[in-house]
Amino acid sequence: METPDGSWSWWVLAASMVTYGMTLGFPSSIGVFYKDLQISFSATNTEISWFPSIITAVLHAGGPICSIMVERFGCRITVMVGGLLCGIGLVSSSFSQNIIHLYLSAGIVGGLGLSLSFQAAVTVLGYYFIKRRTLANSLASTGASIGMALWPLASQYLLETMGWRGSFMIFGGVLLNCCVCGALMRPVKAPSAVPGKDGSSSMHNGTSGGVTELEQQKGLQRYMAFDLLFKHRRYQIYTIGVAWMVLGFVLPLFYLVPYATSSGIDETTAALLMSLIGFINIFARPVAGIISQHRVFSGKLIYLFSGAVIINGLSNLVCAASVSFPSLLVYCSLYGISMSVIGSLVFHVLMEIVGMKRFPGAFGLFTILESITILVSPPLAGK
Repeated sequence: METPDGSWSWWVLAASMVTYGMTLGFPSSIGVFYKDLQISFSATNTEISWFPSIITAVLHAGGPICSIMVERFGCRITVMVGGLLCGIGLVSSSFSQNIIHLYLSAGIVGGLGLSLSFQAAVTVLGYYFIKRRTLANSLASTGASIGMALWPLASQYLLETMGWRGSFMIFGGVLLNCCVCGALMRPVKAPSAVPGKDGSSSMHNGTSGGVTELEQQKGLQRYMAFDLLFKHRRYQIYTIGVAWMVLGFVLPLFYLVPYATSSGIDETTAALLMSLIGFINIFARPVAGIISQHRVFSGKLIYLFSGAVIINGLSNLVCAASVSFPSLLVYCSLYGISMSVIGSLVFHVLMEIVGMKRFPGAFGLFTILESITILVSPPLAGK
């Protein structure tokens, strides 16, 4: 049984970084396969756009299922089961004969695997880190940045040499490594209880033991905090606001590559634009984490987060005004920097708002509402 903020915490952080990179990096590479999937299945823009929409929506919507599994089996088993589902989903998708098969295999099965691995990795950091939780979340999210930088480049190379089917089969094998990362997430022993303090007694594996506030909750409220949505004003505003934000936030990850290629930019260069966003995130996310720990932002992280959201939204005006390669470089820079701040703070702000006792249930509902807007966003843009 490990203790929070101990030496093993850093191994768990490293495992979470790799898990972030694999689970959040893969959806960012789907745009590379957009044209080939369209040709292979003789599908329209709207039909193909449902694929990234489904996989990303399931990735977020799996929050309640993840909460149940974390409570029953712990973060370790949950991440490993997620890795197994990822591998099965992606490998089976390489044999898809129609677009529906792709939706079910990579979209539903693979998306659920990504969800379990990613969300359990988010949750375990809250139990392993107390004093340096903001820094840990920021460093872990750097893994997603590395994934976003490497997945498009690897996808472009594999697409040219093996086609999309061979690429998806290899990706299934790569995502099985989530099982290795999950094996490092040993059960965690909570520090001595302090009445009324967050992170108090009996937290093991991200589960609860003894009679706690979490155990007294019933039914869906335990895994999806509807009571917070209706009664907790800060949680209400934050959750609805972020759900509305992702309606446009995820679109560049899917459409930047086909948008650039349709304007005369070759596919390799277009893939580099996606990698640029990832490379910017690698350096910007840790910086954002360090800045957020400054005493100026103590208790005010929501303002830093909101400022990044505004800049991120306005950056799309650059992309809309001009489609030249230099203007797209400017766009990717603005989008990448603001995205880094958002990615570093989004879950930590939620932890601050509700506390770790209510975080699993609050996180579950938070991701469900996100998934609704993510699900409709790409098809609307495709149409």
